[in-house]
Amino acid sequence: MKIIWLIFLSFFFAGCDLFNVRDAQPPSQPRSNYQQAVTPDVLIQNLQSSLADKNTENYMASFANPTFTTKKFIFSPSASAVSQFPSLAQEWGLSNEQQYFNNLITKVDVNSPITLTFSNVTSSSYGDSLVYSASYYLNVPSNSSDLPSNYQGELTFDMVRDSRAVWVIYFWQDNKNSTLPSWSELKGRLY
Repeated sequence: MKIIWLIFLSFFFAGCDLFNVRDAQPPSQPRSNYQQAVTPDVLIQNLQSSLADKNTENYMASFANPTFTTKKFIFSPSASAVSQFPSLAQEWGLSNEQQYFNNLITKVDVNSPITLTFSNVTSSSYGDSLVYSASYYLNVPSNSSDLPSNYQGELTFDMVRDSRAVWVIYFWQDNKNSTLPSWSELKGRLY
């Protein structure tokens, strides 16, 4: 009886693929190069990586969250963009920034990174806060014919270390400085 039982069990286990290796599941989370922003430089790297990876969660982690700081995130657009896109005239906060970014990533092919480069960088530290100024060049490899691919301007980030000792941007001022559209114009088009 034991032999019949063992034969039955061996056929049962052989037919159910219990010991076969299954195919790996594709990742459910977007790619991420995020690091805890313990310095302003890491914050800037996180911002650049979140754009390249098109990762909303990491992008939004770059900005002041009222849970961790008394500072409120505000974006100040370039004057020329406000005249073209009146929606930018309202006080622009975290929810506006997230909506713009989500709309942006739908306009870019999943395999094409958004690239952000800085030049002429200056910074001034004031204890737990820092003012970061730079010229920027932003390339958005758009899959939409009505959205320009290149943006250029100058920006100022006011940064602060929040209650977690993480650096975040609480004020972002954008200025147009060339014939290319500014980042503000990109936000105006996509908001």
